[in-house]
Amino acid sequence: MKCLAICQDELVIRVLDEILLPSFEIEFLVENKALAKRLGDAGVSIAAGDLKRTETYLKADISPNTCVIVEDNGRRSLKKMLDAILDAGGALIYVLGVGTGHTVEREEQIKSQFPDVNYLAMAELFGGPLLTEFGRSLTRARVQQYQRYFSDADRVLVLLHNDPDPDAMASGLALRNLLRRTKTTAIIGAVQGVTRPENLRMANLLDIQVEAIAPADIGGFDRIALVDVQPHYFSGLFDRVDLVIDHHPETTGWSAMFKDIRPEYGSTCTILTEHLRAVDVNISERTATAMLYAIKSDTLFFNRQANRVDLEAFSYLYPLADAALIRKMEGAEITLERLRYVVRATQGGEMQQQVFCAFLGESPREDFIPYVADFFLQLEDVKWTVISGIVNESLVISVRNLGYSRNAGEFVRKFFGEIGSAGGHRAMAKAVVPMSAFRARHGNLQGPELNRLILDFVLQFLHEHAAPERRKADVTSS
Repeated sequence: MKCLAICQDELVIRVLDEILLPSFEIEFLVENKALAKRLGDAGVSIAAGDLKRTETYLKADISPNTCVIVEDNGRRSLKKMLDAILDAGGALIYVLGVGTGHTVEREEQIKSQFPDVNYLAMAELFGGPLLTEFGRSLTRARVQQYQRYFSDADRVLVLLHNDPDPDAMASGLALRNLLRRTKTTAIIGAVQGVTRPENLRMANLLDIQVEAIAPADIGGFDRIALVDVQPHYFSGLFDRVDLVIDHHPETTGWSAMFKDIRPEYGSTCTILTEHLRAVDVNISERTATAMLYAIKSDTLFFNRQANRVDLEAFSYLYPLADAALIRKMEGAEITLERLRYVVRATQGGEMQQQVFCAFLGESPREDFIPYVADFFLQLEDVKWTVISGIVNESLVISVRNLGYSRNAGEFVRKFFGEIGSAGGHRAMAKAVVPMSAFRARHGNLQGPELNRLILDFVLQFLHEHAAPERRKADVTSS
């Protein structure tokens, strides 16, 4: 994110450069040409100009998305400077109170003249609030931009991945709220509908309607947004959409007018919680319940791919949600049909070097496969589970691990990416390979042989990636 800092003091410039440079593309503007030359020679991105003239800021190429910091030492009026910044198109403006210049009276004086300007004290920089504030400002700018872009559309499609899970459905609901639309003007849809028992129960209890969307229907929408999924997933259905919000690793071969992709987040709903908070949207009990359940579900209640931001989103949503309703939705997890596949995996699975691998054979639904993978990861001494099965003439492989060992997403991409769709996070991943492509590469393997091949792939992957770490450890200890 671009940040323009208007300063007079060299110490302030050096402090801001040190604190903000890792996270922001920061440039400085000063009046003193000699100071600009000295700091420029030292490697600081800096220019000199008349700070009261609009042309100075136009030349700096500021935009509504540029974070503008204005140093305030209390010794001069900032009115002409702030007017010039606003005239040049600045919108995210922070006045930074420095030293004795920062007083409550001074802050109130500036806020009375410029209500949309944010005021911070220099001392707050050292506790991290400035970075937090800038991050929120960036999110607010993104949301406001795509809100305006979608506002004149008659029909909007919020498209989810096939057989959408809680994170996808709740994200669709949250985005519809952000766009200030109803279920008739913003359709939440999927090419293949909801099938898993707990997801059906969630949809029914929260009245989330996921409509069936045929590829031919997509041209009838004015705007298309994707949540919890990216365009590559739909195998060439489209290479450009209007908005993508997702927490999976970013893929290539597509473009979007707006996108917010954060693979370090455990849930897409965590991203959308930040979007809702950034523009102060009231979150209804229904939406909060859906999003809270989604964060719990996607992170296995913070046992996988979760971090501080997921915990913050959970803490924010918890008092707004219906906890009793969440417990009722969770009651659909275990079914007799699922237990049959657990038994099948127990009977035909193999366990080697803390890796449990099982082939389930033909399955009428895809959800049995990740369910079994999650189930067996709970066993003592199991660190990886790799469960496969055949659904509609495609081999579906679900991978789970404890998160601190090798990367599950790298594993599926390495062994299955060339012949199918493969990807995921460090602790969970998935591959879908047409059986025709699998047989062409590996032969017509039957159940035990197929399972053995996949197990060999996992062990090979773990050994290859462990070797460099062992060598590094040996060098360190010698």
